[in-house]
Amino acid sequence: MGVLQVELVSADRLVWSGEASMIIARTSEGDVGILPGHAPMLSVMVDGVVDVTTTDGETWIAAVDAGFLSVADDRVSVLAEHAEMAHDINLEKARADLDRAHAAGENDDESQAAVAAAWADARIRAVERAN
Repeated sequence: MGVLQVELVSADRLVWSGEASMIIARTSEGDVGILPGHAPMLSVMVDGVVDVTTTDGETWIAAVDAGFLSVADDRVSVLAEHAEMAHDINLEKARADLDRAHAAGENDDESQAAVAAAWADARIRAVERAN
């Protein structure tokens, strides 16, 4: 069985890199699973969770916001403006950020509040899925 070479990259750093047997990510078309030998593709990602199963059987969970997913020749690149591994996320802070975003949406620019709420929600889901 083949192996995927994976890079999860945010705008300012490499968040995770390694070999994987499977990746699951949320795109604008819905959830997509990537296995070795997957056909080349380029997709737009939406705020959500990326689930990486390593070749050692470990599972790494990350929260990502909008970005791109590229697959070619068993190389997978997840490129997002923000990406954070579940084990690095402070759950209480993420919940507080979500509450603030919802409160701001009632009074201010809803599009900015919606972006903040989606990012906070993705971080919360990543932590919950990892546990």
